[in-house]
This record gives sequence, structure tokens and C-alpha cells, in this order.
Amino acid sequence: MFKKINYLFVTMIGLGSFSRIPGSIASLATTVILFIFFNFFNFSPNVILFFIILIFFISIYAINKFIEGKENKDPKEVVIDELIGQSIPICLYEVAHRQPKEINEVLTTYFLMFILFRVFDITKPYPVSYYDKNFKNGFGVIMDDVCAGLYVVGILVLYMVITS
Repeated sequence: MFKKINYLFVTMIGLGSFSRIPGSIASLATTVILFIFFNFFNFSPNVILFFIILIFFISIYAINKFIEGKENKDPKEVVIDELIGQSIPICLYEVAHRQPKEINEVLTTYFLMFILFRVFDITKPYPVSYYDKNFKNGFGVIMDDVCAGLYVVGILVLYMVITS
């Protein structure tokens, strides 16, 4: 029973089971879900950020249990790390922009965050690559996506500074 629940958790209810681009599918699903939470249900970004931090710690354990005894320590079907990494720039954007926004601006920014996150997650610039190569456990699986998410935040902050 625990194995099945853990599988559903680390694969985001099976999204990681897609044979092609499971990471991109999980990132897109996260982006859409957060868009709905923030823009239709008006969830507090601080509450969502709290849950993302909670998921971070649970995921380290869950991924370690999932990869236990496996040769591949970062299997494609594990996509909970995409949820965490993709959520970071979106939540921080929402924390910084709580005033009402034009829906077109929000959609454009969310799309840009999705694309940038996928680029950094796939290309793995340092320190993303450091965690990917040196930590063959749940921490490493998650931290490369956290770093990719933080790169997106850095790019958006730089853009805001330049354009203001």
C-alpha cells in the first residue's frame, strides 16, 4: 500500500508515467494548477509556498524510498521535483505581485516562467549540474530543480530591474 501511495506521490498521480517529456508535462500541469489556484480561487501565495516547502521535505524521503535498490537514481517517472522547482518562481511572482493584474500579463509571465524553468532544468547550468551529478539521492533529484527555479527568479528580477 505504501509503495503505491509513494509511486503516486513521486509521479504526481502518474504524470511521470508518460513515455515522452514527463518532466515538461509535470511542469506544465503545475503551472496550470497554480494559475487556477492564484487567479480563480485567490489562494494566498504564502500558503502555497508553505505547502511547497512541506512537499520538499516529504519528497526527499519519498524519492529515496522510490529509488532504493534501483540503479538509476534519477528516474524519468519521478516528477515531484518539477512541481517543486516550477512552483518557486510562480509563488515568488505571486508574493511580489499581489495587487490585481491584467490576465494577459499573468498568462505571459507564467508561460515565460514555464519555458525558462524547462530550459534551465534541461540544460543544467552550474549549480544545477552540481546537484544532478554529485547527489544520487532524493536531495540531489530535488535540488537541481530548486536551482533551476531560482535561476528563473533571478532572470525575472533582472528583467524587472532593467525595465523599471
